[in-house]
Amino acid sequence: MPHLLHIDSSIQGEQSVTRKLTARVAAAWRAAHPDGTVTYRDLAAEPLPHLDAFGGLARLVAPDEHTPAQAESWAVSEELVNEIKRADVLLLGLPLYNYGPPSSVKSWVDHLIVPGLAFDPATGTGLLGGREFLVLAARGGGYGEGTPREGWDHAEQWLPHGLAMTGLEPRFITAELTLAASNPAMESLIPLAEESLAAAEREIDGLWARAMA
Repeated sequence: MPHLLHIDSSIQGEQSVTRKLTARVAAAWRAAHPDGTVTYRDLAAEPLPHLDAFGGLARLVAPDEHTPAQAESWAVSEELVNEIKRADVLLLGLPLYNYGPPSSVKSWVDHLIVPGLAFDPATGTGLLGGREFLVLAARGGGYGEGTPREGWDHAEQWLPHGLAMTGLEPRFITAELTLAASNPAMESLIPLAEESLAAAEREIDGLWARAMA
């Protein structure tokens, strides 16, 4: 039975572009897989604990030597890795905050970098590959080639590197200039923002179109 893991991270609730896009993907996936199941995780509503001095070294210590705090941190990582291993498709909403990913997404990634669970420490081979990984990204401005802040998007640049050891390979579908409608200084960019969002929606709608046909 096909299984989807759907993860949101935006703190903006109903105003979130990434939440609207991930919901559109999830709806398209359900339509193409009516017998499928879904696991949902909201990193904004239920943030994961960041790695700290008490439990964060659990990934470098043999499980039978864990302190209580390390055992608790290891259990979180094990749960997150197993969520991915059960999924055929992984869906992540990734807004851009202060030119980087939400700290909740960074914490999620940190918890996934676990030797023996997410990668083979002897060979460096990732153990989470072989599944579709869709990242629905949104950014308020434009950071592409030739723009005044070219390269300032450190979320989309970082994620493939952050997860490289796991074997997960993200495919990005991105809507940009999302602040154009609410920022008077960006008013002239509204048509480009609308075009970017429409292109993202078209790409989503085509993801499983062949399966639907």
